[in-house]
Amino acid sequence: MVFAKEAFALHGAARRKMIVAFLLMVEACKPGACSLSPHIVARECGLDFTQVNVDLQKKVTERGEDYWQINPKGQVPALQFDDGSIMTEGVAIVQYLADLKPDRNLLAPTGSLTRYHTLEWLSYISSELHKTFSPLFRPDTPEEYKAIVRAQLEQKFQRVNDALQDKQWLMGLRFTVADVYLFVVTRWAKAIKLNLEGLSALEAWFARVAARPAVQAALKAEGLV
Repeated sequence: MVFAKEAFALHGAARRKMIVAFLLMVEACKPGACSLSPHIVARECGLDFTQVNVDLQKKVTERGEDYWQINPKGQVPALQFDDGSIMTEGVAIVQYLADLKPDRNLLAPTGSLTRYHTLEWLSYISSELHKTFSPLFRPDTPEEYKAIVRAQLEQKFQRVNDALQDKQWLMGLRFTVADVYLFVVTRWAKAIKLNLEGLSALEAWFARVAARPAVQAALKAEGLV
């Protein structure tokens, strides 16, 4: 399990300490599952945790737990609180973690326009990039359809490259949870040898993200470097 001893939440006027648990998958056929995104964010936030991997084919954790009982959706990641309740979906989890540590500046304050532009990027990455990869990871997808999907992804990454022109990060000078999520799906693009030739802004951005200590630590923990 992933235990974050410093994690707190507000319930009305009460502030209570909680245990945070992640279920992360390490799967040889994938270059870092989507759970890598909250894993990196947790490290960027400086949270103290350990890792439990999940075999998503058998739906069993490395501790022998039935993963269906932890997350009925059967997917990673999952965030478990000390009362036994569960939060799922990476986009929700990274926002929660970033709000635990506002001093890390991974997500702008609630109500700010910058925050909503960051959420705009999270939505785009989730719906237009992440989900578009799904047919490419299924062995039964016809090759002719895979070619169509690859072409669609190349167009979408071109748009991302255009948005990164003259920028250090997606939100300009501020590294955010959106950069983390985009990094994960860009790793997928590289793993399947998507044609990213000429996307110099994307390549420079990717190198900057990859060099961050928290990113390197997460990749090493998942056996990806």
